[in-house]
Amino acid sequence: MKRILVVVGLITMLAGVGWAVQSWRTFQVHARTAQFNEDVDNLFLALQQYKERIGSYPVGNNAEVARSLLGNNSKNLIILVGRKKDLNSKGEIVDPWGTPLRIYFSGEGVLIRCAGPNKRFDDSTVLNSDDYYRSN
Repeated sequence: MKRILVVVGLITMLAGVGWAVQSWRTFQVHARTAQFNEDVDNLFLALQQYKERIGSYPVGNNAEVARSLLGNNSKNLIILVGRKKDLNSKGEIVDPWGTPLRIYFSGEGVLIRCAGPNKRFDDSTVLNSDDYYRSN
């Protein structure tokens, strides 16, 4: 009888630990998702300010857009976008998981794509894609 109680106790404890680990992971994903949304809101604001002051959105890849916002533009205008840690060693703007954002410009709009927790840009055939998309 004691063995059964010990086994049941161990199983209960393992289930509790598993639940706690899963809850912690979910909490981290939600916190990083909230951080992504805040960062993208700030980036949209910076891109809009850039457009209003320079006359158009910056052009080029992620690193070129970051450089433009940091003053490498025709008016040497610096638009503050966020924290220094939001840039990787290549000068690219990264998401909370450390993956460079993909920034697309189209006429009057901007689309920002984030690879999400798996740090991989998934295509439309992936059933459980965790990519994030935001547009203004």
